[in-house]
Amino acid sequence: MIESLLVANRGEIARRIIRTAKRLGIRAIAVYSEADAGLPFVTEADEAVCVGPANPAQSYRNVEAILAAAKSTGAQAIHPGYGFLSENAEFARTVEASGLVWVGPGADAITAMGDKINARNLMAAAGVPVAPGTTDPAADLDAAVAAATEIGYPVMVKAAAGGGGMGMGVATDEAALRIEYDKVRAFAERMFGDGSVLIERYFPRVRHVEVQILGLADGRVVALGERECSVQRRNQKLVEESPSPAVSPELRERFLAAAVRAGEAVGYRNAGTVECLLVPRQRNLADDGSGSGSEEFFFLEMNTRLQVEHPVTEYVYGVDLVEEQLRVASGLAPTFDPDALAPRGHAIELRINAEDPKRFLPGPGAIKTWNEPTGEGVRVDSGYVAGNTVTPFYDSLMAKLIVSGSDRAEAVERARAAVAAFEIAGPKCNLPFHAELLENEEFLSGDYDTGIVPRMR
Repeated sequence: MIESLLVANRGEIARRIIRTAKRLGIRAIAVYSEADAGLPFVTEADEAVCVGPANPAQSYRNVEAILAAAKSTGAQAIHPGYGFLSENAEFARTVEASGLVWVGPGADAITAMGDKINARNLMAAAGVPVAPGTTDPAADLDAAVAAATEIGYPVMVKAAAGGGGMGMGVATDEAALRIEYDKVRAFAERMFGDGSVLIERYFPRVRHVEVQILGLADGRVVALGERECSVQRRNQKLVEESPSPAVSPELRERFLAAAVRAGEAVGYRNAGTVECLLVPRQRNLADDGSGSGSEEFFFLEMNTRLQVEHPVTEYVYGVDLVEEQLRVASGLAPTFDPDALAPRGHAIELRINAEDPKRFLPGPGAIKTWNEPTGEGVRVDSGYVAGNTVTPFYDSLMAKLIVSGSDRAEAVERARAAVAAFEIAGPKCNLPFHAELLENEEFLSGDYDTGIVPRMR
């Protein structure tokens, strides 16, 4: 097993990785920006190194500073968490070229899945369902219009190099497409340094369902169930649950098999997620009269890293995914039997963000009160404590409230109690939104889609 681990991240995910590392007897090393010097993950690590000022480009995305920290502390491995450099193939290559262990998928897999068009084409070749869309970037506006005409409106205009719900727009006709194409292309060039755009069929009423995969040290790829991620604002997730209330045993079998094929197609190792859109066939294929009323799913993208929502899978499958990541990186077998994976119970994760609960605009500030809920089936992965300040330099996520129960009804009841007991004062907070959601009839029925938050608002 790896003996020393540098965590190239911050906040709740750094704290969560450090917790597992220390439980396994691994020396945990943190890197931090000047703005984060007082956060819990810094003091909980066995050693911590400041890598620069608040600006992420000068700290958490500063490859030279992070590698220097690894060298000075004698780190054996680097875990990137999520965000920042976690899906940067060149960083992964540089880490390994420096003689360090990279706790994540290989750089080639990151590269293959990082471009949405290339990923779509790879998945289609591997027999994974993909939505109607372009197989090459739309080189200019005329090409985009021609593609959209062939695919059929409405269409999604997507940055090929995008992620995290960024760089996307919906066009219901050619006039809208002309606006969205220029907007998405400009955004992609500014944010990702790559203005490539793809055109894909847009489905107004869909569910966002993803599958957790793990590429084992022996070369096998296994799937650890699905997660429902349809509660979103601005295409970014707010609530996740596992299992999905929309997935039948037959559909689950097809979901997991497709996700395993996706991983195998790129020789995947370590933890990753295959994200899909779940669409009723009657809505998807009504134009050719072949709809049967059953549901179909389409590959959306692969996240070549640990996901924010991984704890719900941990509850339902009884595994520590960070430990499994470390075992794969160390060349060790998993702690579980890959041939005996089965879900138990139900888990829900609520993202607690420093944002107002109505418009979801960021609201950073000093934390005056921070009292976390406790009890059976309640877990809080937090990045802050009272006295810390949520700064405007990073993502607004303060904590993840995860609840579990023997079934969905029990998990919802525990979520209600935990939300009511969670006390945060100082920065703006979206806890009132979660309290509202947990009383929403559409959510409670389990029959909801990605439009639930807009309908609530």
